Amino acid sequence: RITNSRNVAQKDSGAISERCYPAKNCKDFASSTVHNIIRRFRESGTISVRKGQGRKTILDARDLRALKRHCTTNRNATVKEITEWAQEYFQKPLSVNTIHRAIHRCQLKLYSAKKKPFLSKIHKLRRFHWARDHLKWSVAKWKTVLWSDESRFEVLFGNLGRHVIRTKEDKDNPSCYQCSVQKPASLMVRGCMSACGMGSLHVWKGSINAEKYIQVLEQHMLPSRRHLFQGRPCIFQQDNARPHSASITTSWLRRRRIRVLKWPVCSPDLSPIENIWRIIKRKVQQRRPKTIEQLEACIRQEWERIPIPKLEKLVSSVPRRLLSAVRRRGENGENGLVPTFLGFVDTMKF
Repeated sequence: RITNSRNVAQKDSGAISERCYPAKNCKDFASSTVHNIIRRFRESGTISVRKGQGRKTILDARDLRALKRHCTTNRNATVKEITEWAQEYFQKPLSVNTIHRAIHRCQLKLYSAKKKPFLSKIHKLRRFHWARDHLKWSVAKWKTVLWSDESRFEVLFGNLGRHVIRTKEDKDNPSCYQCSVQKPASLMVRGCMSACGMGSLHVWKGSINAEKYIQVLEQHMLPSRRHLFQGRPCIFQQDNARPHSASITTSWLRRRRIRVLKWPVCSPDLSPIENIWRIIKRKVQQRRPKTIEQLEACIRQEWERIPIPKLEKLVSSVPRRLLSAVRRRGENGENGLVPTFLGFVDTMKF
């Protein structure tokens, strides 16, 4: 195979320029390639290609800035839609591959969007004020909270995930499908936890009302509270679901003299027990239960395997979660590094 000058490696060009051997001894290179390299070396003293040679890109720096503004403004647009816009805006013949490469040159990449609960302006405002009011709570005080929540678990069918490793010819192979059913068998699970350990777990099918929720509290929450805190004062946390905020439920909690932590709406990211559900679901998916009985057994086993150091670490992250909510003005977000100073809190306005 004869190699042209565009595909000649740097070391090969150096060897040609140093030895200056004739083209007839260079079996792997065309004679014109050897001639061009030798001439370039004699004229400029280097074998490197002069900067600026070659075909110019169809989109210059100004066009890339306009493309980046459009992509960040329309984040849910497909590459095909962006290409159609770019052809009309730049008045240039642009292909999908060209736009795809240009998007990468703008340091942009296509990712799967994270699923987050919708937050209205009122929700964000309430989250912001609640997080700001609880910023002064120490980690020791957050360790006195009994965190509770419920989650749905489904029996999985077929392969896991949205991606599969296959060849191009295996697109119709049944083992490469992501199978789904209209109404998969599922279980509702409710549990509680604290920095001291895991509480009792309650599993049921279907929905739940206020009366059933009170029974769950009597049979599972109260024993877990006594076991984890050994009579020490604690604070009970729950979300704002209808059975939790019903008048019959609040009256029962008041009669039992249970101190309840007021919780902002649509705020699962502020609760450490949400991380527990994520861990358990990932472990259960790896075990791939086939029946409801196997699913419940897997959930209970993984629930008991959560180590106490993990619980302490999650509860200790609550102050960072609140700082993140304040920094984002109540917007959804992941736990991350936030400024350690608090002077900006009082100056924030909506």
